[in-house]
Amino acid sequence: MRKRHIIFLRDVLWFMLTSFGGAQAHIAILLNDFVIKRRYLSEEELLEMNSLTQILPGPASTQTLVGIAYKVGGYYLSILTFLIWILPSAAVMCFVAITYKEFSLKDEFTQVNKLIQPLALGIVAFGAFSFGKKILTSNVTISLAIIAGICSLILKNAYVFPIMILIGGIVTSATESKWDESQVRISLFSSINQKKLVYFIGVLLLFGLLGTIINKTSPFSLPVRMFENFYRNGILIFGGGNVLVPLMFTEFVEMKRYLSSSEFLTGYAVQQAIPGPTFSFTSYLGAMTFANQGYGIFGQIWGALIAVLGINLPGLILMLFIVPFWEDLKKINMIKNSLSGVNAVGVGFMAAAFILLLIPAEINFLSVFIMTGTFLLLNFTKLKTPYLILAGVLVGYFFL
Repeated sequence: MRKRHIIFLRDVLWFMLTSFGGAQAHIAILLNDFVIKRRYLSEEELLEMNSLTQILPGPASTQTLVGIAYKVGGYYLSILTFLIWILPSAAVMCFVAITYKEFSLKDEFTQVNKLIQPLALGIVAFGAFSFGKKILTSNVTISLAIIAGICSLILKNAYVFPIMILIGGIVTSATESKWDESQVRISLFSSINQKKLVYFIGVLLLFGLLGTIINKTSPFSLPVRMFENFYRNGILIFGGGNVLVPLMFTEFVEMKRYLSSSEFLTGYAVQQAIPGPTFSFTSYLGAMTFANQGYGIFGQIWGALIAVLGINLPGLILMLFIVPFWEDLKKINMIKNSLSGVNAVGVGFMAAAFILLLIPAEINFLSVFIMTGTFLLLNFTKLKTPYLILAGVLVGYFFL
């Protein structure tokens, strides 16, 4: 391995340890550390890379970082970068899930949880609001967000997400794009590695089929079905970690009842307090699901690994598959214009997720005050989410 690659991996590790605040904050850190300081790529290349991740499903920060690694050192450096970026925070979330049952029996944890859950709701509300301000800029996108939110609340079915995402992309692609015959004739397929495309689709279909037909009494039933669930959701998530929450809540809490809403909110709040990718939250979901299904510690670790790999593999494969011919892909306006519709649908899902999470929560003066205060602090100050979570933990532990 070249010295430049070792330095790059060291920078990735430092980035992982300091990356609070989600994808928007992450891109600012990448600009400062990877472009200005290290010159791994130009500012224009970074912005284009970030734009590409907005078109693709999956975790935006992870895909951007992996794309940079590919430019610096190819496939092997990309894989090492992915592991350094995802595993530490995933390990922390797995540990939280493993210890949750024990701590939840203690009065101190119960008191802390009374503050953590409304804090998490305030964070979700802020995410929907801040995302909506940037995305809902026309009557079409506003309408798509409202329709998506209503469908999510009424149907409460995970299949609403892919259908509405597809509809949203088609609508804005059709309304915002001008027909240009040269766009159709662009020779993309000459650059596409068709073997990789067949592999990607084949893996998806294989696990989708296994997840459907495997006997539920088989010892492999839950692991296979869980991988299929996370892999499928990894293909459907546009907009990064903000959209992850409504999808996971609908499928794992509302539909399949693998977790309670309290367990879900607690894990989400903890994830917001640690650095690293938001998608590491799935490590907690996988471990908690296996715990609630009667698995021991090793089973929970297995569940966390399945969840993290399942949710991240589609985006990772797509990123490494598309980066080589991104120069051709970004010329197609119809693809770029579909993004506004996809993101508008995501805003609707986020708003619906807040309502669904609010319904089972304990509503009183204190919880309303905490939710409102969290939203206002995040919206009108530069206070970071981890400090709010830490304050909630300390107040709940020492004063309640």
